[in-house]
Amino acid sequence: MAYDGVLLNCVISELNNKLINARIEKVYQPEKDEIYLHIRTRNGNVKLLLSASANHPRIHLIKSSKPNPVSPPMFCMLLRKHLAGGRIVDIVQSGFDRIAEIIVENINEMGDLARRRLIIEIMGRHSNIILVDDAGRIIDSIKHVNETISRVRQVLPGRMYETPPSKGKKNPLEQINQSLVNLFKEAPPNRKPDGIITDNFTGISRITASEIVYRALRDDSPTLQSIAADRLTAVCDSFINFFDDVKNKRFYPAMLMNDDGYPRDIFPFIYTLYPKDMQQHYSSISEMLEEFYTERDMLERLKQRSSHILKVLRTNLERCEKKLAIQLEELQEAKNADKFRLWGELITANLHAIPSGVTEVNLVNYYDPNGETVTIPMDKSKTPVQNAQQYYKKYSRAKNAVVKLKEQIAENREELTYLEGLLDSLDKCTGEPDLEEIRQELMEQGYIKKTGRDKKRPHTPSKPHHYISSDGFDIYVGKNNHQNDRLTLKAADHNDIWLHTKNIPGSHVIIKTKGRQVPDSTLYEAAILAAYFSKGRESSRVPVDYCPRKNVKKPNGARPGMVIYDKYNTLYVTPSEEQINKLKQISQS
Repeated sequence: MAYDGVLLNCVISELNNKLINARIEKVYQPEKDEIYLHIRTRNGNVKLLLSASANHPRIHLIKSSKPNPVSPPMFCMLLRKHLAGGRIVDIVQSGFDRIAEIIVENINEMGDLARRRLIIEIMGRHSNIILVDDAGRIIDSIKHVNETISRVRQVLPGRMYETPPSKGKKNPLEQINQSLVNLFKEAPPNRKPDGIITDNFTGISRITASEIVYRALRDDSPTLQSIAADRLTAVCDSFINFFDDVKNKRFYPAMLMNDDGYPRDIFPFIYTLYPKDMQQHYSSISEMLEEFYTERDMLERLKQRSSHILKVLRTNLERCEKKLAIQLEELQEAKNADKFRLWGELITANLHAIPSGVTEVNLVNYYDPNGETVTIPMDKSKTPVQNAQQYYKKYSRAKNAVVKLKEQIAENREELTYLEGLLDSLDKCTGEPDLEEIRQELMEQGYIKKTGRDKKRPHTPSKPHHYISSDGFDIYVGKNNHQNDRLTLKAADHNDIWLHTKNIPGSHVIIKTKGRQVPDSTLYEAAILAAYFSKGRESSRVPVDYCPRKNVKKPNGARPGMVIYDKYNTLYVTPSEEQINKLKQISQS
């Protein structure tokens, strides 16, 4: 479900229980749209996340952390100035909208007690985090909204803070009396009650409205004309009972799971729309939200940050493909070099019979057993001798071009394979360190320009996938070229087994033998991993070469991830995600 007013009310209830009178000790801004507050409570230290991301805006307590930038952004510095050391005196919801206000008391620069309101607006791509003074004036916000972005409401330092327009919707926690019944009676008969609820009440998502209707009718999408009058009263009673639970904080956070156990949705209560055994209860709404959003948020941010790298790779792949097509065409022309030699010889042999100023001549090909004639184009501005010399030169140039073109084509194909491998590595990224290593490699290879900021940027090498075979052998799988080099050339021992897909970009795979004989079952499982973590993962009978690590060498000057090997064997395997999931995975960083 969307992070609606009901879910926010549940979060605020938990935050008030844990954070009132707590002190804000530290403020961090790991992302351009995220704030972390480190808070000291009477029961220990906690972290509060405020996210204004377009896809996953939210507020809740967290246990995890993210690396912070070397230099904190200006908004982070401003929050530290106004909030660090401050005491949280209240956390409130604006109406029943998706707006939370954290009210903080702190000593200002004049030594006076001052109140600040840290407001988070959870509004999709319009989400924002805003710091407001005790007079209601905006000090600053994580996103500035000027007139070019919104003519209705600007969010800029110095302006008075105004809540987003409510569109005349009612607060569902206030006494509704007959208002909901009247809304149903006045609506067109083809309208559905859940749509009427969301259109007229603040902070209610469509799925929550459907749940209210379903509790009364055991049908989540009937039209008004199909509902008897007494059943409409039942919908109103369901609405009142639902929000009575909200008022009295009788929350029961639950996560809806897919059949494969993957989180699908989150609710403030068990929702009767779905079977109870598909919903997992959490004692803490924050714990549930962190589990639900962490992976989604990470994948979304990885996608955003990889977009530039993806563009660089695609641009260079397109360049190489166009260049290769031209080179192959030139090579085909160059292979016709013998034609120019023949024409030169025939002209030379018939100089006495060829007049000057002609555009073509028909001469007998004395190499042809049938004595066929050959039509040869002539440059009328040149003598027959000069025409012959011109064809000899073309022949010589073409023969030399064949050698050079073959070298250039080989280099171009090698670059194409390299770029396709990087594209495959980009698909396998599971975290920021993986992405950063690919970015660093592209800078080293000259595909991306290095900036001053890149020189200061700290870099922690990422770790390979680590699996345990059914026979108890450690199997490591590289996720990018630098990692492949470290895994094969530094981490692996000479008698470990190295695997890689034959002529297909993919990961280096190492079986740690520790002096033991590797069983066929482990070799097969490692080959499945090599095929799965390659460009051939969707293919059947993927060839995977394997040999002792000592048979693998890296040529001088070779690109990252490029090696040569000999004395190898080949396995043919068909990879599947089901086979991968059967293997025990130890770590993934």
